[in-house]
Amino acid sequence: MTDVPDVSLNNGRTIPQLGFGVFQIDPAETAEAVRTALEVGYRHIDTAEMYGNEKEVGEGIRSSGVDRDDVFVTSKLNNSFHRPDDARRAFDTTLEALGFDHVDLFLIHWPLPTRYDGDFVSTWQALEEFYRDGRARSIGVSNFTPHHLRRLARETEVIPAVNQVEVHPFFTNDEVRAYGAEHGIATEAWSPIAQGGVLDDPTISAIAERVGKSTAQVTLRWHVQLGHIVFPKSVTRERVQANFEIFDFELTDEELSLISALDQGEAGRTGPNPDTFDMIPD
Repeated sequence: MTDVPDVSLNNGRTIPQLGFGVFQIDPAETAEAVRTALEVGYRHIDTAEMYGNEKEVGEGIRSSGVDRDDVFVTSKLNNSFHRPDDARRAFDTTLEALGFDHVDLFLIHWPLPTRYDGDFVSTWQALEEFYRDGRARSIGVSNFTPHHLRRLARETEVIPAVNQVEVHPFFTNDEVRAYGAEHGIATEAWSPIAQGGVLDDPTISAIAERVGKSTAQVTLRWHVQLGHIVFPKSVTRERVQANFEIFDFELTDEELSLISALDQGEAGRTGPNPDTFDMIPD
């Protein structure tokens, strides 16, 4: 079985660099998808309260035969629960749904600066409680920009272990990644293949032809060589397997640069801008 590299976090823990994401996987399909991923060799599962499939993630892990302690599990706080007491209740619900006594990583899903009087600091302080009592082995954020992170640095005690943000060849998100690198915050990349947008790109296709891999594999390899933590998702076993087969080749520095040069800045985003996104689920 392929050994997936670990990334060291700023609190001394590690996280597998390649994981399996369950965003937009129907709860009815999630347990089987998780079992398949674990059979292939993944040991890192990324879910969230808003995905509605935490319970099935737990079921998939328990029925897989893989020891819980060998699987790195991430979840994220629902946007509806930023008030500290709500965050505490929501975290309890996450653990109950998963059926575990801890998560390996828990994130604030979005900063929501136009909601809750712009207060994501007290939300983070609630996460600090979960970290200190050991129920969250690491804590982090998702979709935070440098000015959000600077505020946390000024007003709170624990530096986020990770920042999970949109990153792909069409949106390299350089400012956020650079801030993370400077301050010891690992970058996790969501939408790593731009929701499929990179798959027909001529530059990536030419590189894929040279190395004998698919454009998706080349793009995931670009992420890995740049140091990102990445977690593609699929319910098709063939694709789940293919996404795992990215450690038997390397891209040259020139190829990495060619892919990075595809960046379109803000026009390349596939998702919302964290400074304006304010969706709260019903």
